[in-house]
Amino acid sequence: MKELAKALCNWHSHRARVAGSVLYSDIGKAYYAKFGWQPNASNWHMEFPPMKIPKTSEAREIREDDLGELCRRDEAIIRDVMAKPTGGVKKIVTILPDLEHMLWHIAKENFATEQLFGKRPCAKGAIAGLPGHQAWGIWIHRYYAHPNAESPNNVLYILRLVVEGDESANKPSSRRENGFRRQTQEKQVDSLLAVLHRAQAEAAEWQLNHVKLWEPTPWVQDVIAKSNVNYRIVEREEDSIASCLWYDKDGGHDAAPMNKKYHLPVGEGKIAAMVQQEIRRYT
Repeated sequence: MKELAKALCNWHSHRARVAGSVLYSDIGKAYYAKFGWQPNASNWHMEFPPMKIPKTSEAREIREDDLGELCRRDEAIIRDVMAKPTGGVKKIVTILPDLEHMLWHIAKENFATEQLFGKRPCAKGAIAGLPGHQAWGIWIHRYYAHPNAESPNNVLYILRLVVEGDESANKPSSRRENGFRRQTQEKQVDSLLAVLHRAQAEAAEWQLNHVKLWEPTPWVQDVIAKSNVNYRIVEREEDSIASCLWYDKDGGHDAAPMNKKYHLPVGEGKIAAMVQQEIRRYT
């Protein structure tokens, strides 16, 4: 790992300066930290049970053909937020949730579901509300064991949850605001809950044991806490520990990535991404 840290510093350096590397550890926080990949301050997720409930018209399915436009909209929101100075924050890192990223996960999902069930899920997520007040979630079906195994632990992961107008999104956790303009909040609450309920119904339909959402925004946390949605908070200490190695101009390191499940293009415990371009410096 020590040699890898040195090699990554100059990886494809003819294209752009390498800013850093993100990996997710499945062996706790200490091992990779010895080589420069410092664990993120928080590694937690919300976990929801599957529910056999009717799929209402409040939320509609996101199909694969819808993903390109939603990813473009999401990226525009992220870039707009990251382009604005945030007091006291020098560096912030995110890995863009682009279409290529999502399709990697979906290809893995398609292979697994075809092997298990002889078919693929049509729904790649759910969306609710009118433009400007919409909420949507993009998800994948992840099977770690056959659904009929003795103790399966299969998961519907919400890779990306977007709520239009959520001013607490896409910011460092210490700087996140918690709120909407009061007159628009109710619309987004209904849309968010409709998407979550659709995810729980999808998990039940595909014999998944949990729905997991990594580190939602403060506003989303607040809405869920005040709702009648059944959930629990899980602090991860050993698996999927977000860790970042950040190169300064002299090859030293330091950083704080935003932590989402979709950040794993090559699987837990592997190097997730070379962070080269999606860096914003604030002064």
